[in-house]
Amino acid sequence: MAGNVTDGEAAPDGGDTIQIGIAVDIPEPWGGMLTRRRVSAGDPQAVPAHVTLLGPTEIPVRALPAVEDHLTRVAATHLPFTLHLRGTGTFRPVTQVVFVTVAAGISECELLASAINSAPELRREARFPYHPHVTVAQDVPPEVLDKAYEDLADFSALFEVEAFTLFSHSGAARWQPRRDFRLGGRR
Repeated sequence: MAGNVTDGEAAPDGGDTIQIGIAVDIPEPWGGMLTRRRVSAGDPQAVPAHVTLLGPTEIPVRALPAVEDHLTRVAATHLPFTLHLRGTGTFRPVTQVVFVTVAAGISECELLASAINSAPELRREARFPYHPHVTVAQDVPPEVLDKAYEDLADFSALFEVEAFTLFSHSGAARWQPRRDFRLGGRR
């Protein structure tokens, strides 16, 4: 596997790939609260709260402009929508994950994810069917998963989704936002 890069530059090891991901950010005050909750669970993969539309995917750096053009077209053809997060769920025993559920906006997330994945550069074999959610604990002891599940059982947030974000990862640093794509062609 070739090394990762950021901002279209070649990797120090001469590689020419970049790892990207696409997500809907969870706005404040809920995003910070859910992120802190995940960090406090000791989750080694804690990142800012989000709904994934495309999980970590390695692409050639030269494909990044085509991917960004594709994402611009996807965003232009999808309207803003209301996302309602409510309560908790889990993928146990298949994976050790507890999440906040998407109660409304599921179809919109599924349609966005499908459209994003239609680009040849982004097609990949999924381990599991797409299920929009916000991870709040992953790969931590069972009692910590149970506590996250119980503590957030009454959680509720309702907000408008007006954009999704392309992130990149250098391998050395955390995920960094590269660009927002406004839904419905909004600026």
